[in-house]
Order: sequence, then C-alpha cells, then structure tokens
Amino acid sequence: MDRLMIFSIAAALAFGGSATAQAPAGQQKSLSATLDVYVFPAEGQGGEQQSKDEAECYQWATGNSGVDPFELSKQTAAQQEQAVQKEAAVKQDTQGAGARGAVRGAAAGALIGEIASDDAGEGAAYGAAAGAIMARRRARSAQQQAGQQTQQQVAQVQAASSEQLANFKKAFSVCLEAKKYLVKY
Repeated sequence: MDRLMIFSIAAALAFGGSATAQAPAGQQKSLSATLDVYVFPAEGQGGEQQSKDEAECYQWATGNSGVDPFELSKQTAAQQEQAVQKEAAVKQDTQGAGARGAVRGAAAGALIGEIASDDAGEGAAYGAAAGAIMARRRARSAQQQAGQQTQQQVAQVQAASSEQLANFKKAFSVCLEAKKYLVKY
C-alpha cells in the first residue's frame, strides 16, 4: 500500500507539474502572455479578474502611449513588405539593361564608326560591347543601392516599432502594478 501511495503522489506531481506549466489545449494565451509580459497576481487575484485588469490596462496603455501593439505589428509588416516590393521593382526594371545598353551603344558606335573610319560595322561592335558593359554596371549599382535602402528602411522600421512597443509595455506594466500585480517584461 505504501508503494502505491508513493507512486500515486509521484505521478500526480510529475503530471500535475507539467499540466500547469503549459496552457491546456484549446485555451487561449492571456493578453499579457501574447505581449511577452509576465504578470503575477500579488494579492491572489483570480484568472477572470486578471483578464479584466489586463484588458483595462491595455486600453489605458494604448491611450497613454499612443501605441496599439497589434496595429503596430500590422503596420510594421506592411512597411517592410513595401520596401521589399520597391527593391523587387528596381531589380525588374534593371533586367535586360545589358541588352538595351548594347543596342544604344551599337547605334552610337555605328554613327561614330561611320564618321571616323567609314566602317560603321566595326564601330557598332565596339559600341555594343561598351554599351552593354556600362549598362550592366549601372544596373548592378542600382540594384545594390536598392538593396541597401531596403535594409536601412527595414532596420529603421524595426527600431521605431521596438521603441514604441517598449513604451507601450512600460505603460501597461505601470497600470498592472497599480492594480497590485508583479510585472516583468
């Protein structure tokens, strides 16, 4: 009987501990957990009261910080997508630049070759080669600049949104602390 009781206690502790560490299937995360803010009810507030307090503090923090974290994440994603699309448009615009440059160079080379040496064909060949090389260099440079601008824009957007989110979390935490919760983010 003693072994059975010891086994039952050990099993209850083992399974009970893991069940409380994870949210049960189908149960949603709390608002604070979604925001990566850890909240402990210092005065024994129940789960329903904590949810109510978190909702009130969310509204208060949104109003006082001017930031809604869920809208902020949507805006950040949209801004990053715009920057990536802009970079893709530049890459698309520069495709075929070598061929276009070769045509332009050939035309200019033919004209110069005709005037300088009465050999338009040779001038066109040299002009086509030079035009293709120059156009490819310009296109590569434009693509690199677009890539750098995209990286800078994304970094600026992320930095700004991180700062705004930090300000929101401060306001959210202050409100919850006033309602007698221990808060860490």
